[in-house]
Amino acid sequence: MADRALGLVCLILAAGMAWLARGYEAPISYEPVGPAAFPLLLAGLMAALSLWLIVRPAPQGAEAEGEPLIGPATAKVLALVGVMLVYAVLFQWLGFIVATALMTVPVARVFGGTWRQSVIAGVALGVSFFLIFDRVFDVILPAGLLSFLG
Repeated sequence: MADRALGLVCLILAAGMAWLARGYEAPISYEPVGPAAFPLLLAGLMAALSLWLIVRPAPQGAEAEGEPLIGPATAKVLALVGVMLVYAVLFQWLGFIVATALMTVPVARVFGGTWRQSVIAGVALGVSFFLIFDRVFDVILPAGLLSFLG
């Protein structure tokens, strides 16, 4: 039952993502497909996988009587979705490095990292991904709280 509930939530999120991305336009078009193609492809893939979760046959013995709707695995998935939503809301204000570092810590903890490992991974990912996107791919990312550095 939890798989089907997760599938339904993901299907609703995919529809919302597609609805928001439908009007993306770049002021200067330098690529043939435009900026809406990537989020629309992701929304389509997410919708297809969500539908599979909803309609697939249940594994033998999985739908036992008295099984809780939200088990430990589902609670972890919901916590990760919540972390990603907070990341999306705070991304512009905090900036890429700080938001990514803060988002990585709870994700690493859910996957079994210690506090020390999680913080080190968060800082390393935030800084290294910022440098890769900024220097290699020439993608402008928000500096947020670190805007005073440069």
